[in-house]
Amino acid sequence: MGDRPPDIRQEHERFALRTTALVPAPMEAVYETFTTRLTDWWVTEYTWSGPDVLAELGMEPRAGGMLYEIGPYGFRNDWGRVLIWDPPRRLVFTWQIGPDRAPVPDPARASEVEVIFTPATAGTLVEVSHRHFDRHGEAAEGYLQALTAGWHELLSRFAATAVAEPA
Repeated sequence: MGDRPPDIRQEHERFALRTTALVPAPMEAVYETFTTRLTDWWVTEYTWSGPDVLAELGMEPRAGGMLYEIGPYGFRNDWGRVLIWDPPRRLVFTWQIGPDRAPVPDPARASEVEVIFTPATAGTLVEVSHRHFDRHGEAAEGYLQALTAGWHELLSRFAATAVAEPA
């Protein structure tokens, strides 16, 4: 693949976004990078802590586990909860971050992200479906537009990280 950027494709409905990327690496390694190496590929400007004080991003590897960040002084901020943990094929989690970047404690008012990993001739097809934006209220459509750009950047960085050797 070299210096060629990954082929990222996106399509949306009114309250859902689907982003796909072909990652030239084995499915098991791609799933592991997505779930255990968030700090290596997530855009740190998208965190509450910010790039200067972010200590860790993590995902507890089980249904019921949390997605979280640890910032200054060990402060932990939960982003969502793992609903389905099915390595190396599928992952579903709540997105409990509101359009104003504030936590959304009630999962019934949170959107949902499903990630499907499918073996492909040239590696692994990664499909991220972020749905139920309507649960975020009046700002839902603007939030979907913002996260369209966000998921494009995240999957671009993720694909580059997944094909690189682990740090």
